[in-house]
Amino acid sequence: MNALLKITAENIKHEHICCAISDKKCASGYEAKKDWIKNQLDDGFVFNKLDVRGKVFIEYVPAEKAWVPVEAPGYMMINCFWVSGQYKGQGHGKALFEACLNDSKGMNGIVAVSSTKKQPFLSDKGFFINQGFIKCDEAAPWFEMYYLPLNTNAPLPHFKECAKNAKSDITDGLSVYYTYACPFTDFYVKELEHIAKEKSLAITIIPITSREQAQRHFVPHTIYSVFYNGQFVTQHILNENYFEKFITPLL
Repeated sequence: MNALLKITAENIKHEHICCAISDKKCASGYEAKKDWIKNQLDDGFVFNKLDVRGKVFIEYVPAEKAWVPVEAPGYMMINCFWVSGQYKGQGHGKALFEACLNDSKGMNGIVAVSSTKKQPFLSDKGFFINQGFIKCDEAAPWFEMYYLPLNTNAPLPHFKECAKNAKSDITDGLSVYYTYACPFTDFYVKELEHIAKEKSLAITIIPITSREQAQRHFVPHTIYSVFYNGQFVTQHILNENYFEKFITPLL
């Protein structure tokens, strides 16, 4: 099995960060994510990957520093966790999780956001359940929080109330919120804006540029979220085909 490699301030310039490594249209977003990671490292943010040219990695950070609207004092928050097709079933997911578990020693536990049924861009809850995680909270329309307690006296983690109802404060047309924590958002937010303008549909673009802003967000997924007339629609990154699937039926 290939060794795990940890991204650091020293090696991030020449190491790839797995997502979008061969997608040239997302090149600016790829560099934006590298900058985003560098800015989180002093907060205890960890990016571990399998030392291959593929999408096999885990990101985690102390929950107090996470860009997620949760109350989970003393917990580690898994931010993103991905093992791509050709690497599945070889123990890599377990190895990545074990690295997170080792870094969480002495903490209250580990938390992760998933969903009632499998959703794009959200980790599959099945893996967490197999590692002993327990569901501890839920938020509309399908978000769930799972936690692995490592301290018997740990407080129960939960979503912040602002993220429970899946409603934003922009009630006219489309609104899309995004961070640079994903290399795809930069390109596809611009594409969504172009599609909306072609269809004469009002759209508001809101970049989430600070942890404080992210921790006040309207749903537990802050990397990318789309609302229509104030109601959450999807965390699926939208191109023209997905616009037709998710947005057109609402118009």
